[in-house]
Amino acid sequence: MPRLSPDGPVIHDGCSVTDSSFGAYTEIGAGSRIAHSRFGDYSYCDHYADIANAQVGKFANIAAFARIGATDHPLQTAACHHFLYRSDDYWDDADRDEAFFAHRRSRIARIGHDTWIGAGAMIKPEVTLGDGAVVAAGAVVTRDVAPYTIVAGTPARRLRDRQPPAIAARLIALAWWDWPHDALRAALQDFRRLGAEAFLERYGG
Repeated sequence: MPRLSPDGPVIHDGCSVTDSSFGAYTEIGAGSRIAHSRFGDYSYCDHYADIANAQVGKFANIAAFARIGATDHPLQTAACHHFLYRSDDYWDDADRDEAFFAHRRSRIARIGHDTWIGAGAMIKPEVTLGDGAVVAAGAVVTRDVAPYTIVAGTPARRLRDRQPPAIAARLIALAWWDWPHDALRAALQDFRRLGAEAFLERYGG
């Protein structure tokens, strides 16, 4: 019996999930915090990931302690502390600053299909990670990452291509991540043993 299901996510112990949705065969590692986010089919995060205001594509691989959509504090005001917007935590007669929270939720981080985010990496709000991109462990991504590009460092910079541009374009056109579950199973041995170019030749990409 497979451990993962098309009917809903496997959510491990100690997770906090708020206003989020999950596709088929998804998994949320122990102690993770997911808020105002959407996970595409087959995507997962390992333990203690912190993901907010994010749109995660299919087959995303998110390692332990990664943070996506890391929230910002106001910097233009005299103070940057919680009391400015979580005011009801401090005074009976003060309201939360709902406009601040609405603005924060609008700053969506977008994670493409077949991506890999390494342990302890951070993806800032409004950053787009292209399909097939890889973020090295501990990197801080402050700007968009092109498809099938590997980035590393603080702030993250291009390290090298994961696939040559022509192969990357063909993989994106093939869009194997949209294949039905049975088609993925039928191609499993080819996914395992073939390089990207040979796979594309076999499957018409």
